[in-house]
Amino acid sequence: MPILFWSLLVSCNKDNTPVPAIPSPPPVTGSDRIVNVSTATQLKNALLNALPGDEIIMADGIYKGKFVIEATAAGTAAKPILLRGSRNVILDAENINTGYVLHLQASYWTLRGFTLTNGLKGLMADGARHCLIDSIKVHTIGEEGIHLRKFSMLNTIQRTEVTNVGLKTPDYGEGIYIGSAKSNWATYTNGMPDNCDSNRVLNNKIGPAITAECIDVKEGTTGGLISGNSFDATGITGANSGDSWIDVKGNGYLIEGNTGFNPGGTIFKDGYQVHVAYPGWGNDNVFKNNTCTVNASGYGFNIQLSGSNGTSAGNKVYSNNSVTGAAAGMSNIPLSN
Repeated sequence: MPILFWSLLVSCNKDNTPVPAIPSPPPVTGSDRIVNVSTATQLKNALLNALPGDEIIMADGIYKGKFVIEATAAGTAAKPILLRGSRNVILDAENINTGYVLHLQASYWTLRGFTLTNGLKGLMADGARHCLIDSIKVHTIGEEGIHLRKFSMLNTIQRTEVTNVGLKTPDYGEGIYIGSAKSNWATYTNGMPDNCDSNRVLNNKIGPAITAECIDVKEGTTGGLISGNSFDATGITGANSGDSWIDVKGNGYLIEGNTGFNPGGTIFKDGYQVHVAYPGWGNDNVFKNNTCTVNASGYGFNIQLSGSNGTSAGNKVYSNNSVTGAAAGMSNIPLSN
């Protein structure tokens, strides 16, 4: 049974600031109970009745419907719950206009290997903590591919593939979406900032056919790591200002070692953007060692310095980033060494 959290090695940059290393995959140990499923009904029952330490194994096939992991079906730090299957396990919600293919509301789960398709949203995580989303594929989705929402914290999304999202509403066609916009706090978090903090997005392939940003980091979120990902801007529409690989509106994110590509001819402006969407947010984000093929009119890194919602502070773009094809230059702020 996978153990979700493991220690991070720490290295230092030239300025001696610590950089969290990309973690190794968690070790695999024995689980308490093996639950084999081969039909949608069996899968729904297994999710409903899951116990700490369970390993739910899905046989190859198409599982039609919408699937829910309730908050009451939580694992523990010592005994997380594993749901796994190959890419030939296809959870199919059958309608890109409504509902979530998989709704994760519990903590200490690992989701590994399978495919999500044909829902309004692919994977929605509400209140999920200490979860690992590993090597899944999400495609043919009406809006966001993967969304961490409602105080979902300390989760890792790694080695996933997200493509063909935003088919119903291009404005909401993000590959991965972290948090909630201020306009939605009253609906989802009782008016409080949606503190989806300390989430990690590692070594994923996002795009092509993402209609908004590959990753959208909302105001109210803090301290995430986005590293080792591959972004393809093919299909970005510019709807709802979705014109970059990543738009960061949170605080204290480290974005490093990612590779972004724009083929040209798309409604694309900058490689990476920081915006002040709400006072006090859009600060202290760090961009290091990213490789950016922009092929557009803007910057490799465009950091909003001020606007109607206030000013930003503490954002850094390091000189070890590589930028080509950005007509306006590498960055609109001085580079750090």
